[in-house]
Amino acid sequence: MTSTEPELTTGVHREVVDVHGLPASALVAEADRPRAVIVAVHGGATTSAYFDHPGHPRLSLLRTAAAAGFTVVALDRPGYGSSAGHEERMRTPEQRTDFAFAAVDAFLEGREGGLGVFLWAHSAGCELTVRMAGDPRGAGLLGVELAGMGRTHHPRVLTAMEEWRRDPTRTRPNLRDALWDPPHAYPPDVYGGRGIGATSPSYEGRREGWEQEFGRLAGRVRVPVHLTLAEYEQVWANGPEGLADLASLFTAAPRLVLHEQAGAGHNTSVSRTALAYHLHVLAFVEECALGVPALPSERGQRDG
Repeated sequence: MTSTEPELTTGVHREVVDVHGLPASALVAEADRPRAVIVAVHGGATTSAYFDHPGHPRLSLLRTAAAAGFTVVALDRPGYGSSAGHEERMRTPEQRTDFAFAAVDAFLEGREGGLGVFLWAHSAGCELTVRMAGDPRGAGLLGVELAGMGRTHHPRVLTAMEEWRRDPTRTRPNLRDALWDPPHAYPPDVYGGRGIGATSPSYEGRREGWEQEFGRLAGRVRVPVHLTLAEYEQVWANGPEGLADLASLFTAAPRLVLHEQAGAGHNTSVSRTALAYHLHVLAFVEECALGVPALPSERGQRDG
């Protein structure tokens, strides 16, 4: 069967660098004389392939952003990709943050960086990204996009977790259905994570106290922030209330933009509307590169 999906010709290749004796890998798409560099940080149970799904170039953040003039480094998070199996040296959040900063430096060495670096994260990758953006080393970032991350879980997940806590002999709830519903939001050969799945490192399931720490770290982010929740998000409370609740944590951000992505499920970058989502956030990246100040309406979103 012949595919009707147009090909984006921008090349994507895999690179591996050394970080303090450990391998770090990434998918890279380079633009000639880039406007800026986007460092993309995937979520759980996948790799950098999340941002360049095999067979779906139209859904690819790397290809779309490179065609728009941005170099993209889609980093395999600590414990994923080439660094899988080295979790003993990445047990703490501080170790993983240091590893990520060093990996970004290594990938960007000798490359044109344009006007700076923008961090773009999804789901569990938002933890690492907020740590980086709230760190003094992240003060010079152009901005941050956080997608598929909330402050309060969706009622569907809360109900399942409450039932499990009342009866711990039951199997801990599997979030797979919530992560991938509804099926119509994804191409059939993408639904369920086909083609991009990976084993999660052991630290991924240990996030005790993260909700409180997230609030503290978010308050340290002093660069522009873009927040995206999907129309059909079922892991985190979504809609205007969910976005506003999440936005209330970023008290120091000079600019804050909230976005609900129409037609998308939790995994926005592989949903059918991924191209629309990527183009929307790329407009924000361009504005960050130009130093566009916050609009009164955007300030009102945060203050409200």
